Amino acid sequence: MKPLSRQVGLDFGDDIIDNRTPRVADAIEILSIQTGEESRGAIFTRREVVDFILDLVGYTQDKPLHEMRILEPSFGGGDFLLPIIGRLLNAWRRRKGAGTVLDDLSGALYAVELHRDTFDKTRAEILSLLKREGVEESVGKTLMSHWLCQGDFLLTPLDSQFDFIVGNPPYVRQELIPERLITEYRKRFKTMYDRADIYIPFIEKSLSLLGTAGVLGFICSDRWMKNRYGGPLRKLISEKFHLKIYVDMVDTPSFHSEVSAYPAITIITREPVGVTRVAHRPAIDRSILSKLADQLQAPVLAMKEEMVRELDRVPNGSEPWLLESLDQMALIRRLEEQFPCLEDAGCKVGIGVATGADKAFIGDYESLDVEPDRKIPLVTTKDIASGEVKWREQGVINPFSDKGLVDLRRYPRLRRYLEAHRDLIDKRHCARKVPANWYRTIDRITPALTFKPKLLIPDIKGESHIVYEDGKLYPHHNLYYVISDEWDLRALQAVLLSAVTRLFIATYSTKIRGGFLRFQAQYLRRIRIPRWKDVNEELRIKLADASIRRDLQACNRAVFELYGLSEEERSAIGGNGE
Repeated sequence: MKPLSRQVGLDFGDDIIDNRTPRVADAIEILSIQTGEESRGAIFTRREVVDFILDLVGYTQDKPLHEMRILEPSFGGGDFLLPIIGRLLNAWRRRKGAGTVLDDLSGALYAVELHRDTFDKTRAEILSLLKREGVEESVGKTLMSHWLCQGDFLLTPLDSQFDFIVGNPPYVRQELIPERLITEYRKRFKTMYDRADIYIPFIEKSLSLLGTAGVLGFICSDRWMKNRYGGPLRKLISEKFHLKIYVDMVDTPSFHSEVSAYPAITIITREPVGVTRVAHRPAIDRSILSKLADQLQAPVLAMKEEMVRELDRVPNGSEPWLLESLDQMALIRRLEEQFPCLEDAGCKVGIGVATGADKAFIGDYESLDVEPDRKIPLVTTKDIASGEVKWREQGVINPFSDKGLVDLRRYPRLRRYLEAHRDLIDKRHCARKVPANWYRTIDRITPALTFKPKLLIPDIKGESHIVYEDGKLYPHHNLYYVISDEWDLRALQAVLLSAVTRLFIATYSTKIRGGFLRFQAQYLRRIRIPRWKDVNEELRIKLADASIRRDLQACNRAVFELYGLSEEERSAIGGNGE
C-alpha cells in the first residue's frame, strides 16, 4: 500500500509549515516542548476501553487491515497506537501473500503527535514491539518513517481518506494555547466557536478525512454534545454524518488516572441517517465490553436487550443531543410543541453579581464602611442551604448608580474603602483593561432587583433546589434567579421543583460526577410552561400551596395536572406524584 505522506520526524518539515507564518510555527514549537500532562491535555486511556473502541469501529483481526487505512490524530503514549499495530500485524499474517511487511503495511497506518518527548518515547516503544514481533530493526525504522508524524495534527496537510479514525483527542482549554495559534485554528475550522476546547476542531478535521465507508471512534469529553460551543459541530454531524453509537462513560474508570473530564464514546460514520444505539456507563471489564460491542453492532437489536437502546433523530441541527429514553423524549417533544419556553411565558432568568474580587467587595453588611446607598444585602448559596432563606448578614459594595459608575469624589467613605482594597481589585482583568473604571464589579448591579420577589437556584445540585426570596436580598453570582410579573412565584416554584423540570434539566444539561446536574440559565430557559392566564384558579391554589408547604409529592401532582400528563407520561418520569 502506498504510504500516506513522507515522514517529518522530529523536525517540522516543509510539508508541515509551508503555508504558515513563522509566528504560527513558533507557537507550535512552544506547545511541542511544553511540560506537564494537564497543560498538554494528555489523558491516557485504559487498554480495555481502547479494545472496546477498536471493536466498535470494526478494526478487527478477521479483516484485511493491511489493505485499509487507520489514523490516530494524537497518539500520545501509544494507548491506541500499540494495540492498533498488534491487530494490524496479526491480521496481515493471517492473509499474508507474496508482499513484504514493508510493502504491505507502510501505508496502512498514520499517526500524529505534537509533543516531542512523548513522540520519542512512543516511537521507541513501537520499535521494541516490532522487534518482539520479528520485524528487523531497519525495517521497523522504515515503517515508522511512514507511520509517524511529529507535528500539529490540526495544521498537518493530509489529503488521504481513512477507513478508520480512532483516539482520545487532547483536552486543552483555549487560554492554554498561544493566541496566534488559536487565530490560525479559527481561520481553518468553522466549529472553533465560542470557548470550544481543542478537541472540537480535532473532531471536525478527523470527520473531513473519513472515507466513504469510514468510521470514526473517539473517547472525549461529552460537554460539546449539549453546550453552546458544540452547536456548530453538532450541526455539521447532523447534516453530513451519522451518529451510529453513543456510550456514556461518565463515572467509569476509563483512564489510567482520575480526571475531571466527563467522557463519552462516539462512533460516527458517513452512512445514511439512521438510529443511534445508546449505552450508559458500562463496567470496565474486558468480557462485559466485548459483549456490549457485539450488541451495539448487531444487525438487529434484541427485543429484550437491557444494555442498549435505540434512539431516532439524536443529531438535530445545532440542537443539543437528547440521549434519554424514547418515552421521555416523546414527552419533552410534546411539551415543547404545546407550551412556550419559560421566558416567553413572562418569566426572566438571570444570574447574580460577579465581582471578580469577593474578598474586597463582599463582607459583613453592617461592617462595610461605605455610604448606606453604596451597599446592598447579599444572598449566597450558604444562605439557602436549608431550602429557606436564612440570611447570614452579608453585603456587597455597589459602585453603580442609575447613570453608571459613581464619582468617587462624591462618596469619600466608598473611596477610602476601595482604595484600602485596591491591591485585590486591581488584579482583575476588567480593572487592567479599563484602568479608569478600576473599581467596577464585573457585572453591573441593578439595585431594583433586590426588591423583587425571586426564586433562587444554585448552579449545581443533585435535585431541584428552588428557594423563594421575598424581595430583600441581591443574589450572588453562584445563584441563578427567576422573576416574573405574570406568574405567581409560589406557583412557579412548584413547577420548578417538580419532576417535569428535572426532566428538562437532565435532558439538556451536561451531567457531572455524582449524578449532579447544572441548573444554569441556558438550561432553565429550555423549560416549557403554560401561560399564567391559562391556569385555572383551583390549580393556581394547588401549586402555590404545595410549594409553600415544600411538599414535593404535592408539587408533582399539581404539575402533572398542569401539563395534562397521561399515565404513561407520568410513568416515564418516575411515577404519578404519590
